[in-house]
Amino acid sequence: MAIKAGVAYFPPVLFAALRYDIAGILMLGYAWYALDDPIPRTRSEWRLIAIGAVFLIGTYHALLFIGETDPGVTSATAAIVVSLSPVLTTAFARLMLPSERLETLGLGGLVLGFLGVIVLARPDPSNLFASDVVATFLIFVAALSFALGSVLTRRADATLPIESLEAWSMLGGAVLMHAASIGLGESPQAITLTTEALLALGYLSVFASAIGFLIYFALLERLGPIEINLVSYTAPPVAAVTGFLALGERITLTTVAGFGIVMAGFVLIKRDAIRQELPVFGSEHTGPADD
Repeated sequence: MAIKAGVAYFPPVLFAALRYDIAGILMLGYAWYALDDPIPRTRSEWRLIAIGAVFLIGTYHALLFIGETDPGVTSATAAIVVSLSPVLTTAFARLMLPSERLETLGLGGLVLGFLGVIVLARPDPSNLFASDVVATFLIFVAALSFALGSVLTRRADATLPIESLEAWSMLGGAVLMHAASIGLGESPQAITLTTEALLALGYLSVFASAIGFLIYFALLERLGPIEINLVSYTAPPVAAVTGFLALGERITLTTVAGFGIVMAGFVLIKRDAIRQELPVFGSEHTGPADD
C-alpha cells in the first residue's frame, strides 16, 4: 500500500532507487557499528552481493514499482502476485538445490499458483496488451526475480555477515535502479513532495527495507528460501485492508478468488509440513478437561 501511495508522487524506478539509497546508507552505518570489517574482500563475496543487488533489490523493486503505477492494479492485486514467491522459489529450488524435492501434487500446486495470477490479470485474448495485464505481468516477473535471487543466494559458495550483505546489496541495487531510471527518462523534477510522499518513502526505507531485510536475510540463513518466502502470504490480506482504508481501493471477488487459488497451490506444495504441524497445534490448544 505504501508503494501504491508513493508512486503518485515519484517516478516509479526513481522512487525505488531513493528508497534503497536511504536504506542502504542506514544499513551500512549499522554494519560499520556491528562488524569489525563490513567490506567484502573476496570475489565470491562480491558475487553474492551482486546476486542480491540484481535479483532481490534492483530487478524486483524496479518492476514492482512500475507495475503499481497502473490504476487497474490495486495494492492487494500486487501483493497477491508477489505472494507467488514461495511457489516460484520452490520451483527454482527443485532445479538448483539437490536437497529440495517436489512431487506430483507439489507440481499441481505450482500450476495452481500460476492460475491464480491469470485470474487476477483477467487477460482478454483480443487485448492481451492492456495496461493492467502488462502491469500484472511485470509484477509477476518481479516475483520471479526475487524467488530466483533467494535460491541463488542460498546456493552461493560464499558467506557474509547479514549486515554487510544487506547494506552492499541495497546500495548496489540502488545504483542499478538509478541507471535504469535515467535510461527510462525519469526526472527528479517530476517528484511532488508532500507529507504523504515523505511518509511513504520513510516507511519503505526504514521499516520495510532496512529493518525488514535484516530480518529476511537472517531467517533465510536459518530456514532456507522456501520457508522464509511463505511470509509473502501475509501480504495480500494486509494490503487489501490497508488499501481499502487508506486509498479507497475496492476488494473484488476476483481478488479474493485469485488469492484463494494461490493459497490452494501453497497448501499442495507444503501439505507434508502442514500435516506435521497440525498435531502440535492441536496439543497446544487442548485444555485440561480435554485430556
